[in-house]
Amino acid sequence: MMLSFVSLLSFALLFIHGGSTQPPFACDSSNPETKNYLFCQTELPITQRARDLVSRLTLDEKISQLVNSAPAIPRLGIPAYEWWSEALHGVSNVGPGVRFDGTIKAATSFPQVILTAASFDPYQWYRIGQAIGREARAMYNAGEANGMTFWAPNINIFRDPRWGRGQETPGEDPFVVGKYAVSYVRGVQGDTFQGGKLHGHLQASACCKHFTAYDLDNWKGTNRFLFDARVTVQDLADTYQPPFEKCVRDGRASGVMCAYNRVNGVPSCADSSLLFKTVRGEWDFKGYVTSDCDAVAIIHNDQGYAKAPEDAVVDVLKAGMDLNCGSYLQNYTKSAVLQKKLPESQVDRALHNLYAVRMRLGLFNGNPVPNPFGNIGADQICSPEHQILALEAARNGIVLLKNEAKLLPLPKSTMSLAVIGPNGNSPQTLIGNYAGPPCKSVTPLQALESYVKNTVYHPGCDTVSCSTGAIDKAVDIAKRADYVVLIMGLDQTEEREALDRVDLFLPGRQQELIVSVAKAAKRPVVLVLLSGGPIDISFAKDDPRIGGIFWAGYPGEGGGNALAEVIFGDHNPGGKLPVTWYPQDFTKVPMTDMRMRPESSLDYPGRTYRFYKGDTVFEFGYGLSYSKYSYSFTRVSQNNLYLNHSSSLHTKETSDSVRYMLVSEVGAEICDERKITVHVGVKNNGELAGKHPVLLYVRHGNHGNGRPKKQLIGFRSVILSGGEMGEIQFEVNPCEHLSRANEYGLMVMEEGRHFLVVGDDKHPITIII
Repeated sequence: MMLSFVSLLSFALLFIHGGSTQPPFACDSSNPETKNYLFCQTELPITQRARDLVSRLTLDEKISQLVNSAPAIPRLGIPAYEWWSEALHGVSNVGPGVRFDGTIKAATSFPQVILTAASFDPYQWYRIGQAIGREARAMYNAGEANGMTFWAPNINIFRDPRWGRGQETPGEDPFVVGKYAVSYVRGVQGDTFQGGKLHGHLQASACCKHFTAYDLDNWKGTNRFLFDARVTVQDLADTYQPPFEKCVRDGRASGVMCAYNRVNGVPSCADSSLLFKTVRGEWDFKGYVTSDCDAVAIIHNDQGYAKAPEDAVVDVLKAGMDLNCGSYLQNYTKSAVLQKKLPESQVDRALHNLYAVRMRLGLFNGNPVPNPFGNIGADQICSPEHQILALEAARNGIVLLKNEAKLLPLPKSTMSLAVIGPNGNSPQTLIGNYAGPPCKSVTPLQALESYVKNTVYHPGCDTVSCSTGAIDKAVDIAKRADYVVLIMGLDQTEEREALDRVDLFLPGRQQELIVSVAKAAKRPVVLVLLSGGPIDISFAKDDPRIGGIFWAGYPGEGGGNALAEVIFGDHNPGGKLPVTWYPQDFTKVPMTDMRMRPESSLDYPGRTYRFYKGDTVFEFGYGLSYSKYSYSFTRVSQNNLYLNHSSSLHTKETSDSVRYMLVSEVGAEICDERKITVHVGVKNNGELAGKHPVLLYVRHGNHGNGRPKKQLIGFRSVILSGGEMGEIQFEVNPCEHLSRANEYGLMVMEEGRHFLVVGDDKHPITIII
């Protein structure tokens, strides 16, 4: 019912794009001088073209190009370029590169990333990236964007539930975050879902940020600009770095952003071990490295790491950074060269990387119209297809946390409905941060009204902070309705960039409002939470008068309709939490403590589902459905894994006497030969059809000694009708999926029994060395 309504609405709200201007480009064939420029000859390798271009620049011209707002170089026919654009979950106007003040007024606004991640569906993540990349290119082709380098995805681990920017990330699990990064980047840049088909040309450029161990903004007087993240090599190896390695190696991202913070004393943008040795060396990165905005300035001005401004310039360029968001390199690079602190060759190196990316975007190939991606028109922006995808993503992400006595879905014969809460009629809350203007706006209240004509709304609180409320009025309305839906939670005034939370409770008098309404209502109520981070709602989880609970993240422009569809059963919820929901007691742990593993002697509980030892409100991966699903291992290709294939391989023992081998010594060929095929049977034991993510974990037979309690190694979605049974297949690479990082940051495979786990079923795999 709702899909046809949304389709019609999409057509009705399509924006009319007319009189668009042509985007700027270099190497115009109508200018005879361009024939003499090697950098304009498209048949030559891009590295050669970039080198030629840089060789033609004066020192002043070179320096002018090291910042995000790169001016034009008229004598060579090179237009100005803006490197800073944002597209976290839709093309945004947060950066200066994109504007919505011309013929194009909006772009498709997908759910905030944390909710998109809850679908555990990499192909959907890819399709979202693809849609964003097409809309980005369409904006540029229409002459309404000054660049096509988009500083997304944010792939930092959601390590602490208080982090204000956790909403921007795919959650706490490095395996999930890495999968998301690859899917999104391939989609944006114009690659296939499987990857490897992108030869040179980029649809748009994606940038993995913020590298690395960046996950604190402003907490109790500690801010991201001054924070020194103290991280063990073990935690770097198995938590903080894997998403970035995946983004670069498998996603082939064309950009990386270094972060504000220091890591073990060294500013990220000045750390040659991170940027040169790891990213460019070990991971074979071929793109450009940008600083976060003003990150170079703070190395001298705030952190005092560099004694003089010129020293900061030298530190970052020698470390492998190429672009400064800000003006610091513009102001101090020339004096660094004149003082002989910086060889000009370091400036050239950075410019080679920058121009190579602009060339891969097709900006030095003459008129873009006949070239790849040049025919993507403005009709792609806010297209019906993209708006339906935004709706699907919201549907598939929404997580059902409680459904006591099968209260949900609510009957469509409902005669009267009370909608209560400050987020019930707020279109802005749906969108989250780093968003542009959405194509359309349907609030939860408006969507629910399309199901129940007699719907009465009251916000209950003045704002989400709920410092003052009209609880009596809300209670009065609730008493008279057949059913009550409370739409509560957080918004950008409670959590965002530069604002971390200090507790995990609902703000102000929200809990009082919920309990009062639930007590007065005729039937148990439905509670909907809009938020990026977890909330301690133990009171609601345990209250029988609160019969149903949903977490809907910040669900984007399709979120209001998706929520109504789920509440009234036109969609069977299947989302699962991509983060652990901790109790308030967790806030005793300092947010500045970067350790992942618990230390019981210091009363430190550890972090994330892999290591945390403590109570939870809801576990990572938790999510109910209107159907009940069961699982079984139907076939596993091998139960014993022999690694003693060569006498030349060295075995060692851990401190708890478990024999192991280094993954690096086993080798990729052996890893591929020993792959395990796992078949899992899944049954929908309910009456409703549903899309259901199946999560496959592994756990080591030996606990402790820094080993994860369990680790997610695969996830796939299956669509099953009521009563239907299906089978899905996982491929387990032992070197990737059955290994762990030891205390020296080396990946090792340990002898002994491991268990594959799906739902309540487990299957043993024995590694023999």
